[in-house]
Amino acid sequence: MPPFAPPLQPMLSKGRDEIPRGEGWVYEPKWDGFRVIAFMSPTDEPYLCSRNGQPLQRYFPEILPMLRDSLPPDCVVDGEIIVATERGLDFDLLQMRLHPAASRVNRLALETPASVVLFDMLAEGDRDLRPEPFSARRAALRAALRSHPSIRLTPQTTDPDEAASWFERYEGAGCDGVVAKTVDQAYAPGKRVMIKIKHARTIDCVVGGYRDSKDAAVGTGIGSLLLGLHDEAGVFHFVGHTSSFTAEERREVRDRLQPLVESTGFGEGRTPGGPSRWSGGKDLSWTSVRPELVCEVSFERLQGRRFRHAARFLRWRADKDPGECDFAQLEPPREFALDEIFV
Repeated sequence: MPPFAPPLQPMLSKGRDEIPRGEGWVYEPKWDGFRVIAFMSPTDEPYLCSRNGQPLQRYFPEILPMLRDSLPPDCVVDGEIIVATERGLDFDLLQMRLHPAASRVNRLALETPASVVLFDMLAEGDRDLRPEPFSARRAALRAALRSHPSIRLTPQTTDPDEAASWFERYEGAGCDGVVAKTVDQAYAPGKRVMIKIKHARTIDCVVGGYRDSKDAAVGTGIGSLLLGLHDEAGVFHFVGHTSSFTAEERREVRDRLQPLVESTGFGEGRTPGGPSRWSGGKDLSWTSVRPELVCEVSFERLQGRRFRHAARFLRWRADKDPGECDFAQLEPPREFALDEIFV
């Protein structure tokens, strides 16, 4: 049996703008999925532990037999659950799995099955591998992993130039960037000791609304700006939000928006979502404004024509016509078959 039990926090990463270079670094693709630590047992079903310690196995029943077929019955491994489609990784399909109805989960498991990419081994039998260097843990994982089409070992290189090429090429398959590790690094649960280099771009968006701040220290200020872009037909769609402001800026921006408050906002296009079973009872009400103010923001990636994460406010663009803020500003990454990554 493994020498420790779930839950266990995964080792984390901190962001950098450039790929680190020098002796002792190794590089891997950054997968856009759900982080998972899998506890294998000879007597029970595999236990899938999420990044925040919650069990995941009920949401991904199809990967349990895959893990049993490809791993020893008494180990602990670290990896990422992904859903791979012909268009690359699809994070939206992953999120759809977090549903209370088992019937829906089972249907999606058949229609869009998940797979797992593994990148670390934390225990084998009663041996705790976490204090050992990463190079030894990686070797143990490679030796233990049996061939399976849906349980894969993540690619790795020691060449920073090759990692830089992965950063550009693999984006078309849905990868999120590059992760850098040192070969002598012990596994440090919950600590940000790895390096992540993620894609970041800038784009001009139009403000279509705002949410009020819930922070008493801010008072009557915005919580976030709701951003939009125009499609090919000129329809204005909500694409995400930005909330990177100081307390003083939040009050100033709210005052600036008051003359624009009216019901038009996003009009006929996609609008910000309201309360749902995923919002945890949060107040997601918002105020619509006339779409006239343009701002430049930075973002990591677009998923289904929406920002995958919150955008970062950079500056106002008084010189930009709101009608010019469209999806055409974005040059889509070149498509890249996911299977090619594992060749």
